[in-house]
Amino acid sequence: MSAALQLYTQLTEAPDEKTRARLIADAFDALEARFPQITDLATQGHVRESELRLQKEIKEVEGRLQKEIKEVEGRLQKEIKAVELQIHEVEARLQKQIKAVELLIHEVEARLQKEISEVEARLQRDIKALELQIGEVEARLQERIARVEVNLHQAMAAQTRWLLGGLAVLGAVFKLADLLIA
Repeated sequence: MSAALQLYTQLTEAPDEKTRARLIADAFDALEARFPQITDLATQGHVRESELRLQKEIKEVEGRLQKEIKEVEGRLQKEIKAVELQIHEVEARLQKQIKAVELLIHEVEARLQKEISEVEARLQRDIKALELQIGEVEARLQERIARVEVNLHQAMAAQTRWLLGGLAVLGAVFKLADLLIA
């Protein structure tokens, strides 16, 4: 027998109102004990109300998020512009430094070219001076060689005369000795 039928039978057999009220209260108590979540069950109206409230909260959250996203985008754009400005400033400063270094390089190069030209001119003068000295030394050596050759020829001529004279004297001595021996 079902619980509802059993309750009906008990109510019809109850002697007074107080007993009937007690039976109804016990039946509700048993029902609540059997289905405790019944009190927690939401009606369709409750569900619709919660759904609408959640949709409203979702829209509010989306709105706040959109606003925060726009604020973050704005901040990021400002930061990007600031960084780009810093990059341009650094780039300009580096360009100035590069130009200054290039100018310094050109100045050093010009100074080195001038020094090279001066050294080259000095070396050319020194070379010409050395060539002149070599020419003078060569001329003196040629003159000495010529004198030595003259002295050598004279010495050879003197030795030849002495030798011829010595041979003539020796020939005369031999002839004289030959005459004396003969």
